[in-house]
Amino acid sequence: MGSGEEKQRWTVKMSAPSVLATVTVLSLIPGWVLSSQGLEAQQLAQGSTHLHRRLKRGWIWKQLFVPEEDPTPRVIGQLKSDYDRGEFSIKYILSGEGAGDVFEIDEYSGEIRTLQKLDREEKAFYVLQAQAINRRSNEPVEPQSEFIIKVQDINDNVPQFENEPYVSSISEMCPIGTTVAQVTATDADDPLFGNNAKLIYSILQGEPYFSVEPKTGIIVTSWPNMDREAREQYQVVVQVKDMLGLSGGYSSSTTVTVSLTDVNDNGPTFQHHLYTFAVPENAPVGITVGRIMADDGDVGVNARMNYSLEDLEESTTFRIQTDPVTQEGVVLLAKPLDYETKRRFVMAAEAVNDHMDTHFLSYDEFKDRTTLKIIVEDVDEPPVFLAPVYEWKVPENAMMGTVVGTVSARDIDTVNNPIRYSIDKGSDLRKAFRIDPNNGTITVAKPLDRETLSWHNVTVAAEETKQNHLSATVAVFIKVLDINDNVPRLARDYQPYICEGTQAGELVQLLSAVDPDEPVEGHHFYFSMVSEKHINPNFTIRDNQDNTAGIVARRSTFTRKDRIHFLLPVVVTDSGSPALSSTSTLTISVCSCQPTGHCPTGGVQALALSMGVSIQTLLGLLLCLVVFAADLLC
Repeated sequence: MGSGEEKQRWTVKMSAPSVLATVTVLSLIPGWVLSSQGLEAQQLAQGSTHLHRRLKRGWIWKQLFVPEEDPTPRVIGQLKSDYDRGEFSIKYILSGEGAGDVFEIDEYSGEIRTLQKLDREEKAFYVLQAQAINRRSNEPVEPQSEFIIKVQDINDNVPQFENEPYVSSISEMCPIGTTVAQVTATDADDPLFGNNAKLIYSILQGEPYFSVEPKTGIIVTSWPNMDREAREQYQVVVQVKDMLGLSGGYSSSTTVTVSLTDVNDNGPTFQHHLYTFAVPENAPVGITVGRIMADDGDVGVNARMNYSLEDLEESTTFRIQTDPVTQEGVVLLAKPLDYETKRRFVMAAEAVNDHMDTHFLSYDEFKDRTTLKIIVEDVDEPPVFLAPVYEWKVPENAMMGTVVGTVSARDIDTVNNPIRYSIDKGSDLRKAFRIDPNNGTITVAKPLDRETLSWHNVTVAAEETKQNHLSATVAVFIKVLDINDNVPRLARDYQPYICEGTQAGELVQLLSAVDPDEPVEGHHFYFSMVSEKHINPNFTIRDNQDNTAGIVARRSTFTRKDRIHFLLPVVVTDSGSPALSSTSTLTISVCSCQPTGHCPTGGVQALALSMGVSIQTLLGLLLCLVVFAADLLC
């Protein structure tokens, strides 16, 4: 044989569980790919039929097996070269993963043994290299080759559930077979070796309502029409076992909390066929009369409901609304009550679900009715006047004792207590009126004067004479009517004057008049002069028929030299019935007027003359006034 194709042979003794085989591993041409797949011990035993086949140089090591968790050191295989003649001339060397601390080789015999307990879940296999070296030359007699020691699995791990805790919800009344949840467990053992990691699921608690698919862990319902109102939550305990559930395997369990969600499969139901409430007759509008409640086994939106009152005539006095928090029907007063008019109300109340799912119930099953009886309680109420306000008129010349009017009040309670009347003193400070305490008749107590006070606002009280002596008040407005009891007078204190040189027919003074009375058709005054035997040659009164009159000059020869004052009586008459009049005497002064018609000195001259001043003094004073006026004009 040539050196390139020299044939050599290794012998490997391999121990495996229940099998011990001697395997001849032949060399191949270097460079071939080394196999990473091995055979089980049984396969290695079958390979013994090829012990004497001679192959080309190069090693292909089959896998060696060692059981995990074995605490006893033991020989798991033996390497031997064909060059080994038993003379211990060959030295065997082991290197690679775990060499020296996990595995060791007897350098003389080539036996491979374990040094410690192995854990497949920590490390499933080890890759090692073997060498055979001539002790004398220290040269390899075989090329280095690689092989694998595989840790053989045993069932030493408990399956564990993932993603705990499990919480799920399904609708109540769901059909059988509805998926609830899926539980998943894992096992750290080798899934490719035996049944160690082959899991199976079963129900420990939760039957007959739920079941689990043994291989997938999918939980489904197995009971029809589960009712949330009967039971809302279930605790389903699921067990998982390895070894396909066979004896000797490990198991663990988990709990799945299953809640039933609500569907609208219940309608409202009143617990009572009749609800009775009492309310006082003086209760304010809007007050709560009472509450009614229709039970609904559902929750949330499925339990929401609306209430209504069915009797239209009765329900106008009351109304009902839903309390959004408690879902109660709140009965409220919508109109004032009167015990003496109506003492009892009877009406129907209906509750209807907001949300209706006719898949579970018919339309009529989503509503219910009951009867409401509301009793009106009598309350001792104050008297009530027959009119909300009284308004009368009385002439101002009414005699004391004149009847102005009569107020009337009554006790609206069934006892009908007698009433006593009185006038509030604060409202009639003048004490102009009095009232009969028994019949409410108001009469004049003092003379009235419209010009002093034209309206009297009087407060009249009516009080019950028995029981609680309740009282009420009413406003009485009394208007004092005008009569013609005031004479007309000139509007002011007139001081007329006439200029020298005034022509006949010229207006000297315009007059107007006033009268405190207020006749219905308004004032109409008549102006005239006092009747004399002879006509006044100097002045006359011209009535303008518009409640004014003018003093008119009748001649043109007025001079201060002749006369400086004229007295003119003026008579003013009203249109009343009877007519009243007054006479005022006016003093008309004669004045030397300026070109503008102004009389600056008339009053001063008149005052001086009345004090007995001399003519010379007056002329001097007049001259000074003229000079002063001229300076002003310049």
